[in-house]
Amino acid sequence: MTTSQEDLLPGTRRALSHRIAVAQAEGRVPSLVAAVVRDGRAVWHGSRTSVEGHGPDENVQYRIGSITKTFTAVLVLRLRDEGALDLGDPLEKHLSSTGAGEATIAELLAHTSGLAAESPAPWWERTPGSLRPELADVLGEQPFRHPAGRRFHYSNPGYSLLGALVEKLRGAPWEEVLRNEVLEPLGLDRTSARPQAPHAGGWAVHPWADVMLPEPTEDLGLMAPAGQLWSTTGDLAKFAAFLAKGDDRVLSAATVLEMRTPAAPAEATDVVDGATYGLGLQIQHRDGRLLVGHSGSLPGFLANLTISVADDVAVVVLANCTSGPLLSAVGADLVRIVAESEPRFPDPWQPLREVDAAALELAGQWYWGTHAFALRLTADGLVSLGPLSGNGRRSRFRVNGDGTWTGLEGYYAGELLRAVRRPDGAVSHLDLGSFVFTRQPYGEGASLPGGVDPEGWRGIG
Repeated sequence: MTTSQEDLLPGTRRALSHRIAVAQAEGRVPSLVAAVVRDGRAVWHGSRTSVEGHGPDENVQYRIGSITKTFTAVLVLRLRDEGALDLGDPLEKHLSSTGAGEATIAELLAHTSGLAAESPAPWWERTPGSLRPELADVLGEQPFRHPAGRRFHYSNPGYSLLGALVEKLRGAPWEEVLRNEVLEPLGLDRTSARPQAPHAGGWAVHPWADVMLPEPTEDLGLMAPAGQLWSTTGDLAKFAAFLAKGDDRVLSAATVLEMRTPAAPAEATDVVDGATYGLGLQIQHRDGRLLVGHSGSLPGFLANLTISVADDVAVVVLANCTSGPLLSAVGADLVRIVAESEPRFPDPWQPLREVDAAALELAGQWYWGTHAFALRLTADGLVSLGPLSGNGRRSRFRVNGDGTWTGLEGYYAGELLRAVRRPDGAVSHLDLGSFVFTRQPYGEGASLPGGVDPEGWRGIG
């Protein structure tokens, strides 16, 4: 067992070490390495191995499989932010004659394109990419399994198309673009398309005997943007910090938030776990926590990256086995251990620096029918509107500078909030997407569709 003991309390470190020890032992894993990120940096590394005295550290490479897709998504969103494409563009607008051009870029990112889950045989993860020299070889004669945009259906070939899109618009190989635009700016110098020593070997562990078999390591060719990369817990810790907060050298905080926002419907089988998909990121609700990240697997390797933005905790777990422990569960447990053992201190309360007099006039209690709501001004310059108690529709709103506010989330995302005034200038009510909010529930003379009974409130009598 090797651990670094920076920042976290001894009890937390022991709980983390115990959890990965159980995962390695019960999962029968040749080696497993993990890292915890807090406040934008790695604060704990741990490993467990079957070879005494040879525990991997944060600089040993493992293959990360489909976490590669998140890197590819970052490249596509950089192109969008530069104005080179729109997420609503059909692929055909930028990459012609693929046979899958009707799918939009957003659908490809969110796995709602309807494309097949896998490339045609032979199994692409265990065969060289040279067997699929053209996109037609990756997609096959019938690339679609579902109508585009109708349902979530995870597609590895879809990310092959996104990699080809990046190459077309950048005029350079996907690997080179990734190195120049993401890896180097973020300081990920131990992330590469091909293994660089020191790196772990990939193993299959016999399901009914404690013996192992080495797995082949193939160059995936055109499928590389879906699963080619090798990385370390050290590098993926930096990448997790970027996905939580952004980095203007690569993507803004607003764009990484967009990546973390659900963009695909949850399948019926996922509803219990609250799982869905954003733009290159998996999203799930687990134990009352919103977790984002991605898992990965290729023959001989398992990988998981899990982030709880609200707790300011991210976790990376890598293993060198074809099947073994469910690393997404291990990652969620490591997040929970840190979040519950050492809960995040909230930022200090700060008053507003500037007060919007028009908004301040609206602060306080409002009623939508008989439902009580509160409108608040917050230190980040936003307006929030939500139920006084219990669950219900709530949102934050940004100021538009013309006496209106635009909803940022939930039911009211994109909807306009405005104060409607009487001829004397006094506020009559709030209008939110045609909903009327009044200072009193069905107050006398209130501007409510259908009016208010002139006899007012009464008992049963």
